[in-house]
Amino acid sequence: MALTGLDIYKLLPKTNCKKCGRPTCLAFAMQLAQKKANIDECPDVSEQAKQTLGAASAPPIKLVTIGAGDNALRVGEENVLFRHEEKFYHPAGVAVAVSDRLSEAELDKKLKEVSALRFHRVGTEIGINLVAIQNDSGDKDAFARVSQKVSSNINLLLILASQSPEAMAQALSADGLAAKRPLLYGANNQNFESMAKLAKEKNCPLGVHSTSLEELADLTEKIKTLGVSEMVLNYQGNGVRDVLQGLTRLRRAALRKNFRSLGFPTITFLNDQDPYGEIAQASTYLAKYAGILVLHSYEPWQVLPLLTVRQNIYTDPQKPVQVQPKLYEVGQVTPDSPVLFTTNFSLTYYSVEGEVEASRIPTYILAVDTEGTSVLTAYSGDKLNEKVVAKAMNNTSVGERLKHKKLIIPGLVAVMSAKLKDETGWDILVGPKEASGLPSYLKTTWDRHGKKG
Repeated sequence: MALTGLDIYKLLPKTNCKKCGRPTCLAFAMQLAQKKANIDECPDVSEQAKQTLGAASAPPIKLVTIGAGDNALRVGEENVLFRHEEKFYHPAGVAVAVSDRLSEAELDKKLKEVSALRFHRVGTEIGINLVAIQNDSGDKDAFARVSQKVSSNINLLLILASQSPEAMAQALSADGLAAKRPLLYGANNQNFESMAKLAKEKNCPLGVHSTSLEELADLTEKIKTLGVSEMVLNYQGNGVRDVLQGLTRLRRAALRKNFRSLGFPTITFLNDQDPYGEIAQASTYLAKYAGILVLHSYEPWQVLPLLTVRQNIYTDPQKPVQVQPKLYEVGQVTPDSPVLFTTNFSLTYYSVEGEVEASRIPTYILAVDTEGTSVLTAYSGDKLNEKVVAKAMNNTSVGERLKHKKLIIPGLVAVMSAKLKDETGWDILVGPKEASGLPSYLKTTWDRHGKKG
């Protein structure tokens, strides 16, 4: 039975020293009871209390690390079912499957294309994390050969997927491969002892699969007794609905019932022949609650939407992603260049920047501090008004860089024009309502009324 906050408080030093970052020992105890803190954060707790509280205060979903060093992927250790309750902490891993049936030429081509799956979105680089090498041939030599080649030629984490302990052992025998700490996927009710032995010997996490949640729970308990604590679970359901329900039941069992046997991150394999359907399914599983997704699709137009979904889901909903509020230069600006303002909400700013770059007209962009909110949201909440914009202009001394006094404002807040002109003394030009209209606006309207006006 889980310990209550008061039960935990009785085992703490009760000094209210604040070394753990909480105001009192009772507050720390309450967070321990809610699985939002770790007992190791208290430097003065006794060893006896640590032993008593260690298991009780451990996160309901085990943290599993794939890979080593700064490039490692950490999945699990989530505390909530819904993002708005707190946030999700460890972004799901996205992998592309590579078959050991590929010829040398096909493998080289695929590895080159997979390595290029890196994108820039709202100021952040996003990309896939892993390559899943699948033992489709059933040949241990082919599996070892492809595993070694992938390991040597790609800077991504590895999943070795085979139900053959012999094939897995041969792949791991390659120089340096085991040290990269790949996920060994393929343990089931028939081979778990051999697979667990390998995982323990090589210090690698183990992937366990079954068509039954009850069998998965039974397997994790057996594997733990063999000395392996880092596991990733795959519920092999019958269709999208069944898999989605299985992932949800796993998460609920761990968080709501503190059922440790299912308290592990998950992995889900996709293999839909429809190139659109696979990504749609993957996005569904990503939202609830896949820890790793293995795709067969790897075209950039397929992967980017999934990575965008991941980026959105794993941001803190209470802390909007924002850029530094300042004056940005796009291109080789001059004193005659146009200047426009937008808010410092990342999605808004980078949408504007991208369109300005597309126009090929060097432009100043003033990112106004609206606490990371969009133009209309900021205006509605009075975080964007003539005084806020005027202050931003003064702080950046934008007027000292220009020969003109003309400011382009977002079309959505055209109503600010008169007050902003009175506040700043600048001529106000109303820009397009959508960022996509900026290239045309800068090439026509600015040229007529701004540059020459």
